[in-house]
Amino acid sequence: MGIKTRDEYLAALRQMRPNVYKFGELIEDVTTHPATKRTVESHARNFDAAHDPELADIYIATSIFTGDRILRWNSMMQSADDLITNMKMKRQNYRRTGSCTGAVCVGWNAQNTMWAVTHDIDREFGTDYQERLKSWILMAQREGLTVAGALTDPKGDRSLKPSQQPDPDTNLRITEVRDDGIVIRGAKVMICGTAASHEVFLLPGGVYREADQDFAVACVVPRDIEGLTIVEATHPSDRRELEETASGEVPDTGITQGWLLFEDVFVPNERVFMCREWKYTTKVIQYFTANYRACIGACVSGQGDVMIGASALMARANGLSSKTFMGKLIDMSINNQVTYGLGAGACAMGFQHPSGSFFADPLTAHTNKVMVATLPYETKRLTQDIGGGIVETGCMPSYKDLTNPEYGHLLKKYLKAGAPSAETRFKAARLSEWLTVGAGIPGCMHGGGSPDGAKLVVRFTTPMEEYADYARALMGIEEQVPDPPKPKR
Repeated sequence: MGIKTRDEYLAALRQMRPNVYKFGELIEDVTTHPATKRTVESHARNFDAAHDPELADIYIATSIFTGDRILRWNSMMQSADDLITNMKMKRQNYRRTGSCTGAVCVGWNAQNTMWAVTHDIDREFGTDYQERLKSWILMAQREGLTVAGALTDPKGDRSLKPSQQPDPDTNLRITEVRDDGIVIRGAKVMICGTAASHEVFLLPGGVYREADQDFAVACVVPRDIEGLTIVEATHPSDRRELEETASGEVPDTGITQGWLLFEDVFVPNERVFMCREWKYTTKVIQYFTANYRACIGACVSGQGDVMIGASALMARANGLSSKTFMGKLIDMSINNQVTYGLGAGACAMGFQHPSGSFFADPLTAHTNKVMVATLPYETKRLTQDIGGGIVETGCMPSYKDLTNPEYGHLLKKYLKAGAPSAETRFKAARLSEWLTVGAGIPGCMHGGGSPDGAKLVVRFTTPMEEYADYARALMGIEEQVPDPPKPKR
């Protein structure tokens, strides 16, 4: 089993049925269309890394099933070291692309989550979900697949459960169970990296009750399956990315967010890993979020590393020593290490499920999510602060204007500041802008779930009464001191 190359990855994407749209246009080839080629390039660099001797240990793993060398994002995570290497890979990805590579991240986490959940469902109901999943994992390892992961539903009215919605399609659901498979309908929204993926791993988007059992579905589908339409979301740097000639406007990398519209899609049994086992949706969310919220600390730290570098470049391009801003650069580095270190700590303090899957410590992982929803925004603010008005105010001309034969030389004259060329200053400023208000922005606040949701987990996993006992013991207080009953109104 060989490690797939960039060229093999791109060739496999080109063979897929076109079903991705943007601005009302069907994208015939996601590898070359300006709306999607940057996210594909971001993912292609993972395949490059797997063939780079200096990075291969991070990007290549060993299959626990076959003993073969495989791409890491198709592997099983069964130890703290596996989770921490996941983090190392994510940080490297952001350093090398400046943005998210969701199709080598979320599907991988979904696979490992469901390895544990299918073990538990099979044990209770005598189903064969885990064997089905193993067969699919072996195929993914053999083919070197990129797999997007999809949890987020449109949800509809947030005050109502899925089964109470006026339109049941606002949450992805099972509409029919056949002898050979299921039919699903609805949507998953704001899904990273779908245009760059071969397959999409679908998980339930919440914790469901028996009345919501039709929404308790986990399965994996080819990205180009019949009945699935993908609409790419827009973002602030769209226009620049859509201009083929604007190579100086934004990096060659980036991310896209897809809206996945399922219209009576048939999924064969061998690709179905949960079908109405509603009470296990709790474990899906619990296991998935623990690992995702631990490891996302590496994502934001990796991009923060690039922001430090971009800020140093901007200072020098403005004619100043980067040492002028050393205090702010140190604060940015501390922010990066807080989220990275918390994530690594959550992984190190994790636990192994009886299936073999390893999961991060929930309390520390969800604490990290709260930090991820906070600290990167300060890092972005400092990037804009150091860069100056040319970065933050949105007043810089386009690269086409900069290179215009009639007046471009005048723009360059007035863009020149420090020793670097005007074009270098332009590109450094555009990078800082892209990282803070463009397509380089990862989902810090709500990616992987909201910080308020994470705080709920922190609340329920913090042993408040145990801590109260520590305090009583220190002062020799033998009397129990319970919370007073809630007053009646």
